[in-house]
Amino acid sequence: QVQLVESGGGLVQAGDSLSLSCTASGHTFSTYVTGWFRQAPGKEREFVCAISWSTLMTTYADSVKGRFTISTDNAKNTVYLQMNSLKSEDTAVYYCAAHYSAGYYLGTKDYEYPDWGQGTQVTVSS
Repeated sequence: QVQLVESGGGLVQAGDSLSLSCTASGHTFSTYVTGWFRQAPGKEREFVCAISWSTLMTTYADSVKGRFTISTDNAKNTVYLQMNSLKSEDTAVYYCAAHYSAGYYLGTKDYEYPDWGQGTQVTVSS
């Protein structure tokens, strides 16, 4: 059983930066992919980005490419999401999730991720 705990959400102004953390336990991290998703009020959950613990390959949604960066800290079993140049449309509950991956595949669909954290609210005021 994989446990994921997010932290770092909050209220910021447009143009500000914010960093989210997702600390994982319960799996061999070298065989997993961790992704970030978000869900705004009244909207479906959408993919933000993902990273492979073994290859450090990353993939990003077009809406965040160039502004968000995902990274890992193996010693802390933690994935970070650095969000820069935040916009009001980035306001959402952000979730981290994990799926097993023996190769180079990084999932971008929420149904590909069986394990989820509880979410953390990010609010960007304009």
